[in-house]
Amino acid sequence: MSKSSGRTIVFAGGGTAGHIEPALATARAWKAKHPDDRCIFLGTPSGLENTLVPAAGFELFNIAKVVMPRRISFDLIALPFRLILAVKSARAIIKGSDLLVGFGGYLSASAYLASYFARVPILVHEANAKVGWANRLGATLTKYVAAARPISSGRFSQATVTGLPLRADVRAAYFKATSDWRLARVEAKKELGWDVDKPALLVLGGSQGSAFINTQIARATSSLDTKGIQVLHSVGSTNDLPKDFGNYKAVPYITDMATAYLAADVVLARSGAVTCAEVAALGRFAVFVPLPIGNGEQARNAEDLVSKGRAIIISQRDFSSQWLLSHIDELVEKSRYLPDSGLNQDLDAEQRIVVMMEEAIQGNTR
Repeated sequence: MSKSSGRTIVFAGGGTAGHIEPALATARAWKAKHPDDRCIFLGTPSGLENTLVPAAGFELFNIAKVVMPRRISFDLIALPFRLILAVKSARAIIKGSDLLVGFGGYLSASAYLASYFARVPILVHEANAKVGWANRLGATLTKYVAAARPISSGRFSQATVTGLPLRADVRAAYFKATSDWRLARVEAKKELGWDVDKPALLVLGGSQGSAFINTQIARATSSLDTKGIQVLHSVGSTNDLPKDFGNYKAVPYITDMATAYLAADVVLARSGAVTCAEVAALGRFAVFVPLPIGNGEQARNAEDLVSKGRAIIISQRDFSSQWLLSHIDELVEKSRYLPDSGLNQDLDAEQRIVVMMEEAIQGNTR
């Protein structure tokens, strides 16, 4: 497809890094191929996009957040009115644009409806193994539907499988490591100040941290140190920061995730779609503790890595500090027998989505 100038592409997918990071990666890929086009983002006033999107150099326009209530309440009664107002706000931003690309989350539902009424073509991408309600809605309004992994039922069973777009630093780290994965992992440990001969555990709780995981790690810190396990723990920016202890270091947020993944022998984390994709690209072995709320997507996201022998899943009900201490030696041993290299399944995901975007725009002009 020949390049055209002056188009506007709208990206929707706010709230958490799991929706925002793939959208940002796709927007960068689009701008690299179509530098004259304008890429803008929809967000809500309270979402993480208010930090990540401007930092990436893209324009952000906020609309009201509309949350689907999980039980019968006043919020459920008010939902239609709030949705109408959000759709109206989104339509004012989207009208006249050339394409809406939605990555799910509450925000996307308003954006999909606004685009439909404004006659703007829609492309829907689902990162999770289980489709959220907003993307199920969006998929009824377009034939351009993509998924990070194959989905066996519903409209998304016919989706184009693109993979999940990776953050720029993770993608760059993968390609840099391909010349010598073993050396890359050794150098990453040195960069973090770790002893290359001691096992290392990376603990993540998602973009906001996990109070539950933080509590269990706090109970295990002393014993992990006695075992000689080096620990880097991302506790979340809104949670209390524990004091460093022996081989244990706590930080509010890890800015260089690529190095942390490469250095770790074992990753303990929630199983958000982005975390699973990043572990696949750069990690070795992972223990996933799915978030026990939502529509169950986290429990499904890690299944692909489990099938490849690179992860296990343990429910929050069964996970504890004692479980970790009882199994950490076994987990480190599993990691040692895995290949040093990561998986390349998501390296070209954003390029595949860009091709679909071009098809959606072209299809709307015929």
